[in-house]
Amino acid sequence: MTAEPQQLDRAQLVADHERALRHENALTDRISTDDFSAVYDDPPAWMIGPFRRDPSLTFTQPADWADPTGIGWTAESVFNPTLGIETVGHGLEARHALHLVYRAAPRKESTSSRIGHAVLTADGWVDDGGPILWPTLRNESLGVEDPKLYRAEGRWFLFYNGIWDTTGTPERAQYPSAEHLDGEVGCDINLAVSDDLVHWEKLGQVVPYDVSGLWAKGAVIPRNDRGEAVRIGGEYLMYVSEGCGGQLTVGHSDDMVHWTFTAEDYLDMSALGPQLYEVACAVVDGDRLVLDFFHQDPAGDFAAAQALYDLDAPFAQLALHPGGSLAWGGLLRWDGDRVFAQGWDAPRGSREMYCYREDHHD
Repeated sequence: MTAEPQQLDRAQLVADHERALRHENALTDRISTDDFSAVYDDPPAWMIGPFRRDPSLTFTQPADWADPTGIGWTAESVFNPTLGIETVGHGLEARHALHLVYRAAPRKESTSSRIGHAVLTADGWVDDGGPILWPTLRNESLGVEDPKLYRAEGRWFLFYNGIWDTTGTPERAQYPSAEHLDGEVGCDINLAVSDDLVHWEKLGQVVPYDVSGLWAKGAVIPRNDRGEAVRIGGEYLMYVSEGCGGQLTVGHSDDMVHWTFTAEDYLDMSALGPQLYEVACAVVDGDRLVLDFFHQDPAGDFAAAQALYDLDAPFAQLALHPGGSLAWGGLLRWDGDRVFAQGWDAPRGSREMYCYREDHHD
């Protein structure tokens, strides 16, 4: 399943970068993490959160970040990250390291993105100084985005979105009614694997086009507080909520690499609003499973909510309530509390990433 790097059109990479530098979106430019995660209205005991910013964990991407494509690429914004915990050693000698894998883009929510990595040390965050993933495959010609990191099977699995131009391709002709972000843009869930969080092997596309219709986004796999993917009913599950022709879809795998997909109406959020945008993460909490998701409320505004399931019945929704983290890369526990990271609130051009910690204040 290994994906062989392909020679991408340099002119297309340059044109996409130039287009990304002109990107403006008044709606997403005003999104604040606090709008969703800071205050919940009368939450039930099963809900996770709310959250408050932890300034001690703020990350700043270095200004001199190199880019292997050699097109003069620059990053103004870092956002939509994922956190992972690496355990080194055993028993009393074991130590833990917090890793941040993030999306870097010329403008917030623009195309032409790269994926970077940093690790927290006693002296603060140390960045790799360049991307760990950048466009090298045909279905990444417009960027690589929104990483989701999982520990499983003794190694690291990084699912991310590959964005590509479908103009004039055989796939576009085969799926003319596919959902598209911007006319001819396609989105694939891609997978890369690593044993050390430094060297990555791209395995390529995960969701086949006869399922995705050229658009599948967000590989949400249930994981525990240590950032480990959790088997449910003996298998790994993947909740795919955006794309696939508008049909909620679930992936099934025994090894995190090979997946089959089935249609599954696992979430009914109609009581909270007219439209589901995307499931952000799936948290295994004891014998419970909590889905945290992004949706439109009755007033037409962006909103977050959570849904409750039993691990023995991961598609049978038990409860629903407004309020959520929108932790796109998942939640994990660090220094005793659940945490996540997000860069939406950083001032324009600052390349800052803020971390948010579960707030236990009543």
